[in-house]
This record gives sequence, structure tokens and C-alpha cells, in this order.
Amino acid sequence: MPGGPEELDAITDRIFAFRPVPKKKNSAPFRSTLLSSEKGIVALALALGADAVGTLTPAEAALVKSLPSVPAADVNALRSKIRDGGDPLGEAFCDVRSQDVRRESGAVYTPYKIVEAMLGWAATIGVPDRIVDPGAGSGRFLIEAGRQFKKASLVAVEIDPLAALMTRANLAAVGMADRSSVLLKDFRAAAFEQIEGKTLYIGNPPYVRHHLIDSDWKNWLKEQSAHLTLKASSLAGLHVYFFLAIARWAKAGDYGALITASEWLDVNYGQLVRDLFLNRLGGQAVYVIEPEAEPFPGTQSTAAVTTFKVNGTPPSARFARINKLDDLDHLSGGRRVSRERLIAEPRWSHFTHKPREIQSGYVELGELCRVHRGQVTGSNRVWIAGKHSEGLTEDVLFPTITKAKELFRAGQVLKDGASLRRVIDLPVDLSELPRKELAVVQAFLERAEAMGAKDNFTSQHRKAWWSVGLREPAPILATYMARRPPAFVLNRAAARHLNIAHGLYPREPLTDKLLRGLVKYLSGAPMMDRGRVYAGGLTKFEPREMERIPVPGPAVLAQMAT
Repeated sequence: MPGGPEELDAITDRIFAFRPVPKKKNSAPFRSTLLSSEKGIVALALALGADAVGTLTPAEAALVKSLPSVPAADVNALRSKIRDGGDPLGEAFCDVRSQDVRRESGAVYTPYKIVEAMLGWAATIGVPDRIVDPGAGSGRFLIEAGRQFKKASLVAVEIDPLAALMTRANLAAVGMADRSSVLLKDFRAAAFEQIEGKTLYIGNPPYVRHHLIDSDWKNWLKEQSAHLTLKASSLAGLHVYFFLAIARWAKAGDYGALITASEWLDVNYGQLVRDLFLNRLGGQAVYVIEPEAEPFPGTQSTAAVTTFKVNGTPPSARFARINKLDDLDHLSGGRRVSRERLIAEPRWSHFTHKPREIQSGYVELGELCRVHRGQVTGSNRVWIAGKHSEGLTEDVLFPTITKAKELFRAGQVLKDGASLRRVIDLPVDLSELPRKELAVVQAFLERAEAMGAKDNFTSQHRKAWWSVGLREPAPILATYMARRPPAFVLNRAAARHLNIAHGLYPREPLTDKLLRGLVKYLSGAPMMDRGRVYAGGLTKFEPREMERIPVPGPAVLAQMAT
């Protein structure tokens, strides 16, 4: 018989190892004044038996001094609530420690429906011998995983000593202390012993932006990526580091599911995750969860659940977009995208949308217009005219859109540029200037150099450091990043634009009537689901994403204009 008894045993183990997460009982909420302070949370954690799950670290031990007393009735009620599937300590922590403080360490706790869906997927893949949560928080993932996989050892990694105490307490409350360990350390620096069986990596890595990550860790990212012959960007958020750490330590046969911010699907720094997904991690699927489903409560950001089987190279991966948490199920289904296409495409979020039929007479905007982002000056304080540039003549001063609000205020037509600021754009060859202007320009360049304009990255990579290189005026200008739809504006003022706006340049000449019709249509067309959503609900349209917006073709535009 193919596979023999061993394969049959493995299938049987898988069937009996899976225990659906119990439905949360609608028991009375646990209330205690102790939940209103960190000291009180520590006291409750200790009363639940946090110190019985391994040995407390010095940082945790420092928290357990001079604690308030805990009534026995509170302990029993809290333990009962946790066993019913609740997380009173984690919920209290999110209330007591402000969102601004938690944001610095990336502490955002995951809704249970997402936890259940991710574990449901894990159960379809196999039975793990060990489960590692790389950013445990209060232990939500680990406890639910322990309920499903009765024999697996449980490893929580957490950098916050209070969160580590909560995890220990919750593990003790549900009777998993004897098979659990809690490591108070940075997951990137954690060391895991090799085991013969499979490890499941599952959880919600902290979301921390690159500017809060120190240079030593950024060097670590590049060095560890180099070991896999991959490149990394210093602009990467902390979740990228966690993907890389798993790729470095996991062995063939390990598997996992992580929920992170979805930015890595499209941004340049996400190329490392995309490379890992296609190769070392063996990516299986990506499920993008819309902000309205609140995957990260209180953040208004888009999340992505990424599933993988280490060292696998599947011929395709699944992509889907989730609008409601009730639609998560066990992370099954989705649009299949071939490995070849994923390798070829620089951005992936559009794969999560179902292919949309474009109605008759309509085309993608990119068929009518090229969309180009505006120019980067490298130093606006130098290249936007001011007192430091007095004396320069109008032939090197160009009315320019320098702020998105200038387009929002304009309505559908920018009639003149009198109120716009001027950007200084000198020719590469200064000898083109009239002799009488050259002395004034040279004096300005001396001031500009003293202001540091010559030494920045942008200036050093231009043909001449003093030549900004503004694009020709775009017939239509558009904003591309806001918490509202983009503004599309007919550019009657022939204004130039900096990199806070996009310019739409017709591939073939369009009459003024057609341009007006196009602006009018774009100004009212639904399109917010075609951009990428960042933390706080900020929606951004890259040029290629804007080019995929369906618009009326010339014939339909002409009919609309009559």
C-alpha cells in the first residue's frame, strides 16, 4: 500500500490532533480594580501562577515587588474566564498602556477570529512537535495552539517583561505550564535548539517602523540577508526582520503563519519578504484583511496573513482579500497566481483583488495616459524660491505644485499659478543662460552650496547638482496619498509638480473637451480599493496602480462631453 502504516499513522495523528478552538463562552465579564494599573495586572498574573511557568527573569522579578493583595475570589473568577477562552489580562494591558506607548514597541494584539483562522490553516498542514510564537504578547496564539495540538511543546518569545508575565499567567491558568517556556528576549537574537520534529511558527510580529530600529539591527538585517544571497533595505519595518529570522533558523518541513502589515507586498523594502516567500520560506498564500475588518484594532491599517512551508517551492500561491473577519474561515481558497508571474511582478497587492471586467467602451487609464510622479528636489528649502534666491529671473523660476493641498483647493481646474511657489530649475549647461544672468546664478549657487544642496544624495545623482530637472507641465495633475480619494485637476496653469503629486500625460493628444471629461469622471469614480492602505487609513496610489483605474475610452468621453 502506498505510504504504508507510517503514512496512515501520520494521517490519523493529524485528524485526532486537531481540536477546534472552543467557542468563547458568554460568561460574565471579569471585573476588578486591579485591572486598572500595571501593578494590579502583575499581581493578578502572579496569583494565577506566572512564576510556575519556568523561572522569572530579573526584569520580570523586578515587577513583582510591593504588589497589592489579590482576593481568592478574583483569582478563581479570572482563571475561569481564561479557561473559557478570554484574555482579561491582555485586554486590560491594552487599556492601561496607551496606544502611543504600545506603538513604539509594536504591541498590537490580534482578534481571536484571526487567531482561530490561522490555527485552522496550520491544522490542515500537519501536527507540529513544537510551536513558537515570535511576539507572544499575552499568549493568545500559543494558548489556542496548545488547545489544538495537545502534545506540542510551546515556546513564547516576548521582549516586554509585563507581557511575558501575562503569558506565563495565562499558560498556567489553562494547565499548560509543564510543556511551556517563555523567553524574555528579542526574537531576532533568540536561539532555538534543533529538534527532529516539525516547528510551527505562528503569531503577530510587532509592527515598528524603520526609524525606530537602531543601526546595529539594520546591519544585522543586511548581514543575515547576505547569508541567503539576498539584499535588504534599511527602510524595512520590524516584521521583515522576523520573516528573515525564521528563514535563517527554520529547517525543511517547518511551517508557519504570520499576520503583519501588508506593505511588504508592494514597497521596495518588501522585496526581501517577497524573495523569501518565493524561495526559502516556501510561501503558500497571502490573505489581505481590509482596515474595516479591524485586523489591528485602533490602527486603521491593512493586514496580511502569510502562510508558508519552509524549503518548499510550490508552483503557485493563493491570494485573497478579506472584508469581514467572518469570511476568514481556515484561510482556504483564493486566486492562484503562478510562481513565474510572482517572480516577474514587482508588486503583489493587486493579486488579492479578483480580476475585474472592464465594461464595454472603457479602458484602463494607462491606455490613455502615462502617469509620472513629480520630481524630487533633494532640498526644498534651497530649490523652492525665497529670500536666498532673490535676483534670479523668471526664466529659471517655475510655478509648481509643492503641496497636495494646492490641488485639493483647486477643484477640478487649476486656472492660474499666481499663488503657487516657484521652483528653481537651472539648465545642466549654465552657458545657455544670458551672460547678464550668469553672475546672479553663480552667486545663488554659492549660497545653495553653503546650504548643503550639493552634498545630498539626490543632487549627487543628477547630471548637474544644480539642475532639478522638472518635468514638462502635465495636462492633468493628481494627488496620490491621503485619507480620501485622489484629487484630479485640469492643469490650465501649466504648473510643474514635485513628488507630492502625479502628472497624467496623454499618450496621444486629447482635446480640451476630452481632458475635462476625463477629470470630471475621475473626480467621482470609486477607486479607494485600488490603492494600498497604510497605518492610520492612509491610501496611496503608485503610478502603475493609478494607471489600472478603469476610465471611459475616447469615444465614451466624447459622448459624455456632449
